[in-house]
Amino acid sequence: MDHPVGFLALVQQAKQFVKEIAPNDVWSAMHSDVPPVLVDVRETYERESGYLPGSIGLSKGVLERDIEQRIPDKNSTIIFYCSGGFRSVLAADNAQKMGYTHVASMAGGSRAWVEQGLPLDV
Repeated sequence: MDHPVGFLALVQQAKQFVKEIAPNDVWSAMHSDVPPVLVDVRETYERESGYLPGSIGLSKGVLERDIEQRIPDKNSTIIFYCSGGFRSVLAADNAQKMGYTHVASMAGGSRAWVEQGLPLDV
């Protein structure tokens, strides 16, 4: 997908402040003693094609409005993801601005996850 220049510039700016984590590292974290909260910021119709096991849907459109109700502990470890890793960077950046202290974005999004052969739930 070709993204508009302004959107890509916004993502690049946010990447300066957001930790990105590879899909295989997300998989490992999911199986740790204290797994992270996985947040799918895609739209509902996008989740219908599959989502990371155990993830919650909180689309980018309502994230800032609803995150404090869904994840009240601002010290929670949260990994955001989307389809390609752009919206999740913006989501992680905004979550940090809202006081969440342990956030990351999954590099490459769900496309990279699938390319790595990792499982999706439907």
